Amino acid sequence: MKIIFLSFAMLVFSTLWITGCSNGSDEKNKKVEGSKNEFPPSMTGSINVNDKEYEMVVGNYRWVRKQGLDTQIVETDAASPFQIAENFSTIMVEPNTNINIEIEESPRVSLYLWNENGREKEVTLKNNQLLSPTSKGKYIFEIIAKWSNGEVSYTFVLEVI
Repeated sequence: MKIIFLSFAMLVFSTLWITGCSNGSDEKNKKVEGSKNEFPPSMTGSINVNDKEYEMVVGNYRWVRKQGLDTQIVETDAASPFQIAENFSTIMVEPNTNINIEIEESPRVSLYLWNENGREKEVTLKNNQLLSPTSKGKYIFEIIAKWSNGEVSYTFVLEVI
């Protein structure tokens, strides 16, 4: 009986000691970590077309988190935007439709047009907005969003009708 009590007391003491000695992070040094301090964060991204929201597909991402002397890095490799587009529903738009890009925590964004050979060209954004192309057809776009401690690739597909 004493052995069970002693084992239980040691377990409780160890748990409290480990919890008490955990390294908390200083609020000033916190980086973007997404909802509920999860790591890696899941930063959602969407586009808004004619007041309708469409979620973008997440591709590659890379996140870095420093805690004291420890550094954690999470990096993934996903299919290319062209490959992702094969299984992604297209968003039907008229030519010259205004499209708003909305991504959590307001990262810096770059937009690229894709074709079967890779990135075709960078597309200029103004205030995270773009106009749909004027010519009919299917267009595959990749957004690279960059925060201070991470980067995420998002894909969306437009079909100009």
